[in-house]
Amino acid sequence: MTTNLTVVSAGLSVPSSTRLLADRLTEAVRTELPDISVQFIEVRELATAIANHLVTGFPNAALRKAIDAVTEADGLIAVTPVFSASYSGLFKSFFDLIDPDALTGTPVLIAATGGTARHSLALDHAVRPLFAYLRAVVLPTAVFAASEDWGATGDSFTEHLPGRITRAASELAVQLRQRADQSGSVTDSDSVTDEVVPFAQQLADLRIN
Repeated sequence: MTTNLTVVSAGLSVPSSTRLLADRLTEAVRTELPDISVQFIEVRELATAIANHLVTGFPNAALRKAIDAVTEADGLIAVTPVFSASYSGLFKSFFDLIDPDALTGTPVLIAATGGTARHSLALDHAVRPLFAYLRAVVLPTAVFAASEDWGATGDSFTEHLPGRITRAASELAVQLRQRADQSGSVTDSDSVTDEVVPFAQQLADLRIN
């Protein structure tokens, strides 16, 4: 059974550090799960469709495909730029279109980019609660990349960006393996159907006994 990973990148420019971080995270997951199927969603390309859907209630074909890719995925990587200490409006608008129950139990690796490390807390005070509301399983390690993190080696108190990426990707890979094992296993209840005895017959059997 193929494991499907959907990667949502909400960067606004081309190229963008948000997409770069999404690519690095995806590569790290692929290192652990080489046969994984990956689908990328560039939210920037759906901006007009998202706005139209919010006011009309009807998605176009491209947006419907993106929503389905998210809700049907075995796991998600969601990466947003940080503006004013929170996720971008476009990122939030896209996930506003996801049914609140559609991501129940889905493992999600959250990540963000920003110009300064001061924005890193946005992952825990904004992005993590968003996916908790959607009943997803948010991985313990969230990855934030500030401008100075690219190419940095870290110090004795902080883990460098490649290390954080590897650790987060490993956590996601563990969750995806567990989901694959659970969906592939067949329990006794799946393979054996108990015969239903009518209530009247049960009463008759009790009288005879």
